Amino acid sequence: MKEYLRDTEDVLRECNSNENGISSKEAEIRLEKNGKNKLKEPERDGLVKRFFKSLADPMIIMLLSAAGISAFTSIIQGENLTDVFIILFVVVVNTILGMVQESKAEHAIDSLMEMTKSTSKVIRDGIIKTVKSEDLVVGDVIVLEAGDSIPADCRILESHSLKVEEAAITGESVPVNKMIDILYLQDNTLDIPLGDRTNMLYSGSSVVYGRGKAVVVGTGMNTEMGKIADALQNVEEEQTPLQRKMSELSKTLTKLVVGISLFVFIFGVIKSGNLSGENILNTFLIAVALAVAAIPEGLPAVVTIILSIGVTTMSKRQALIRKLSAVETLGCTQVICTDKTGTLTQNKMTVVKNYTSDEQLLRKSYGSLFRC
Repeated sequence: MKEYLRDTEDVLRECNSNENGISSKEAEIRLEKNGKNKLKEPERDGLVKRFFKSLADPMIIMLLSAAGISAFTSIIQGENLTDVFIILFVVVVNTILGMVQESKAEHAIDSLMEMTKSTSKVIRDGIIKTVKSEDLVVGDVIVLEAGDSIPADCRILESHSLKVEEAAITGESVPVNKMIDILYLQDNTLDIPLGDRTNMLYSGSSVVYGRGKAVVVGTGMNTEMGKIADALQNVEEEQTPLQRKMSELSKTLTKLVVGISLFVFIFGVIKSGNLSGENILNTFLIAVALAVAAIPEGLPAVVTIILSIGVTTMSKRQALIRKLSAVETLGCTQVICTDKTGTLTQNKMTVVKNYTSDEQLLRKSYGSLFRC
């Protein structure tokens, strides 16, 4: 339903509500049916799944292959499995270290989210109540004033000099004047752009001036912000620069090690001139030992430890890093492209250079932006 093209009475009727809101009992029923007013979080993998996903790293696979080969040669030669246990110890420690660091970051982020849960003023049972924003449902009538965050997508019922900052949704840095009037489609148009829907309020924006009332028409993933979140969750995750480099290194090492070991094996057999089974086996074991020795067992652990130090350093500067690889990715960043005023700035546009002969006219027209 395009609420911005309909009268407020029609919207209230469609939401099975009225200007005095809905009852607390009805709100509980709708909350149970439609879920909480919050964005859907991607499913988190359990510890076991995360552990095995960590083992899928190319360097870890190389180490596990080295451990398997080393175990095979040690059993044949009747030697102890010390080298095998050392390699497996390095793999396990490396994996656990990464999992612990990421778990700590996720726990910290969850704690911050819990601390910053917002509340909203809503009319229920005919009186104004303060409830958690995540407990809002379609049909709730909320009361807004300057400084309030918009908790859900709403159709405005009352507007008293209401101005809303919508930079997070539309990129518009200047507060937008809001009204209750019905909007009409222009000729040869199928819809009204999001930034031009002056009788709507959207989750993620905030009131900067005035006051008003609005009825909730969309919550959670059914909001415009929810659509953005859903699109982001469906984006295919790419490898970080570090992961690509490690993958390339592991492939190169594998080719070199296999090639050199194969050459050593063939050259040793030909040079000895002895094609007996025992000689071939001994030459093979020598080639395998060379392959295991050429693999840098400590490299994954060193990389993980260095990234962990980076995460710890960032946390001391109030920056939480959820994934270890993000530290190196941030360090490789050279250019950041953004089209959202306010994403990386103070949400203030400023003229820094002009090409006009009438500077006074420019100051008169855009005085709030002119800082030349």
